[in-house]
Amino acid sequence: MAHSIVPDGVLIGRARVPGFAHPRVITVRQGEVFDITAKGAATVRDVAESADPVGHVRDAKGTSLGKVETLLDNSWGGRVDASKPSLLSPIDLQAVKAAGVTFVVSLLERVIEEQARGDKGKSDALRKDILGLIGTDLSQLVPGSDAAMKVKETLISRGVWSQYLEVGIGPDAEIFTKCQPMASVGYGADVGILPISEWNNPEPELVMVVTSKGKIIGATLGNDVNLRDVEGRSALLLGKAKDNNASASLGPFVRLFDGEFTIETVKQADIALSVTGEDGFELTGVSNLSQISRSPESLVEASIGRHHQYPDGLVLYTGTMFAPVKDRGGVGKGFTHKMGDKVSISTPSLGTLTNTVRLSTECPEWTYGASHLMRDLAKADML
Repeated sequence: MAHSIVPDGVLIGRARVPGFAHPRVITVRQGEVFDITAKGAATVRDVAESADPVGHVRDAKGTSLGKVETLLDNSWGGRVDASKPSLLSPIDLQAVKAAGVTFVVSLLERVIEEQARGDKGKSDALRKDILGLIGTDLSQLVPGSDAAMKVKETLISRGVWSQYLEVGIGPDAEIFTKCQPMASVGYGADVGILPISEWNNPEPELVMVVTSKGKIIGATLGNDVNLRDVEGRSALLLGKAKDNNASASLGPFVRLFDGEFTIETVKQADIALSVTGEDGFELTGVSNLSQISRSPESLVEASIGRHHQYPDGLVLYTGTMFAPVKDRGGVGKGFTHKMGDKVSISTPSLGTLTNTVRLSTECPEWTYGASHLMRDLAKADML
């Protein structure tokens, strides 16, 4: 079980451990979880910002918290035993950012959402119309190139230009805030959908871990929970569609680049998605990172630099090509979540991130922020 969930490599994450007020920094060694929290390295942010994160994790003295399977089993929302260790999101103080419209398939679906004004019943007909106009040759375009600008002019003349096409093939990437630092959830947690949404989906994504100097030092998996009807009504509702209680999941661990596992490894990764409903519905799909239109490096450069700094570093969801259109509940109705759906996102190099879909109003409230962490670390003399 755990082998498919937790990969090999140099891993770092966080756990809730009985007897400690603040989250603990952890790693996995030969199937066993170790608490490696230390003064001056009491957060994942501190380790990421150190001169040698890989060396720190490999060499750190640790206290065993038990087998990784035990923590995984005790990390499911609703049945967590607080007297035993459980996993949290593997990041803490980093900003949580996301890039949108980085694959041609998701680009087309965003255009459809906009044209449908959030009405999923109109999506099938619009998909056929728009594909008839623009085809699928956009996947060969370099965003911002002369060729892309010519396509833009053609689409404007045909009346199907869109703000989504602008960020999909135009010169500037879409970078937005997915959630606040400390607000993401981890493996086993419930992920939240706003009660007002009737058309929504998971987004399986590679997430880059970036230092305050803009260096990519590792990666993890993420679910950029998406409300298609809310954003489809207006792109100005992006914040409402994307940033809600428990709407950003990450995990199960951050895997650090160590020479064997590199940026080139993840750029060739296939991110698999499966959704299993309590109604027996099943959905699968794959997002191929090799088909991304903007490289992970270029997305990081668009996020951090002289134009924008992140003193605690950031993590960056890199987008998905997966936009589910399989009908659920009737012909032409498309896909949308039902409460209780189990969503699993996986790739061999990063493991498997699994969450259960609930209403955001029914997920545990986010109550432990950066101020609470700093106070608890100060009390424990860990700063």
